[in-house]
This record gives sequence, C-alpha cells and structure tokens, in this order.
Amino acid sequence: MILTSEDMLEIESSIVTTEGMGARIRQIFSEHRLREDASLGVHDIAWEVEASVEALDVFTSRWTIEILATLYIAGERRFNELRKLLVGISSRTLSDKLRKCTENGLLDRIVMEGPPVRVTYRLTEHGLRAGRLLGPLVAYMKLQKGSVQQE
Repeated sequence: MILTSEDMLEIESSIVTTEGMGARIRQIFSEHRLREDASLGVHDIAWEVEASVEALDVFTSRWTIEILATLYIAGERRFNELRKLLVGISSRTLSDKLRKCTENGLLDRIVMEGPPVRVTYRLTEHGLRAGRLLGPLVAYMKLQKGSVQQE
C-alpha cells in the first residue's frame, strides 16, 4: 500500500501519540502498584506482566483475531458469511470461537425469530473499542514490515 506523505505523517504522529499515552498509563499503574507494595519496598513487575498477558489473552488463540478483525472491517455477519470470509476455519472451530468471544463480551449474538431463525454476530462496544485500540499497533506493524510505504 502506498500512502501520501500527509497520510503517512498522520499515521506516524498517531503512533507516537499512542506510545506516549501507553507510557503514561503504565506510569500511573506503576505508581499505584508501588504504593500498594511500599511495605515490601519493591515494584511488583510480575503484576504488570500478568496484567499484560491477561489483557491480550483473548487475542492470542488461533482464529480469534481473524474473527474480530473480520467483524470490525466487514460489520455484522451471519455464521455462514463469516465462515466464507475466514478461509480455512471449520464450522466447529468458528462456533467455539464465536461462543468464547461472546462470553468475553467482545461479540453480541443476535437471534432473529423466523422461520427460519437467523443468528448474526456483531462487535459489542467493548469489541469495537478493542479494535480501535489495536489500530495503532496494526499500523505500526505494517510500517515495520514495509507493507505500507510513502509515495
């Protein structure tokens, strides 16, 4: 993908802004953990690592990120539409992953009474926010891999 210099500058600026916000959030968490751990006299690094793993855990299983990205980009979809968009996924795996994403609050499962009964899936507000928060990371990785370049 080739972007104009203005678009590239805007993306790079957004990434830098996101980095700064991320550093500030980590600083706030760190300050609070230090207060809570003052009696120990050490900063609990394990807590931060565990929090990072916990926050990203939902995205690490195979197919989850593909499902979320597809719904983020393509919008609300029915089961068979998703299966066709996700080349290589089995019906059972898709069903399992959709259920897990729904349990994690990332998706809504919408049942429309029929006949026939129609079920669609869409991102919840939580899922949409996660998608928007991942956007700068995705852009950064595309820049690093060279798949997005300036004209």
